[in-house]
Amino acid sequence: MRLALATNWWALVIRGMAGIIFGILALLWPGITLVALIFIFAAYALVDGVASLVGAVRAMGQHERWGVLVVEGIVGIATALITVFWPGITALALVYVIGAWAVVTGLLEITAAVRLRQIISGEWLLFLSGMASLLFGFLVMIVPIAGALAIAIWVGIYSLVFGVMLTMLGFRMRSWGKSPTGAGGPIPAHAH
Repeated sequence: MRLALATNWWALVIRGMAGIIFGILALLWPGITLVALIFIFAAYALVDGVASLVGAVRAMGQHERWGVLVVEGIVGIATALITVFWPGITALALVYVIGAWAVVTGLLEITAAVRLRQIISGEWLLFLSGMASLLFGFLVMIVPIAGALAIAIWVGIYSLVFGVMLTMLGFRMRSWGKSPTGAGGPIPAHAH
């Protein structure tokens, strides 16, 4: 898993940057129509899902663990397809789709972070992004009747935080892969 993490750092950075861009757009234009929010969210979920599947394929090629990445990729792509093929979806249904996606993604990331804690010292970033996903997912499912403006702001904040965490983790993996101890030991706490 160590080599796969270091060589697939770019997938985390792509997912993180997509989250940052989506978060900024949602925060800059919180009054966008529900249809625009649906398609922006679908694009983000699709990019996230495809990046996860690409990372899984690369991990398979290196005989590393890939199951969680495949599940996360399928969930992201399925969420994007559901969102695109039903553009007339109500705001309430969209909130539940987004909330369920965030909860599943959060659980998978927390699981991965727990498994990684014995291999690397930067797993807390993945754990925090997983916790942010869970918190966001439960929040939007508990308060589903919030207006489209509030949903856009919540989605924007979540995506921004999630994107920053994944981007930081990706660059941390890149540094780890280049370090002389990257192939055999944990990431030093001072490496950024």
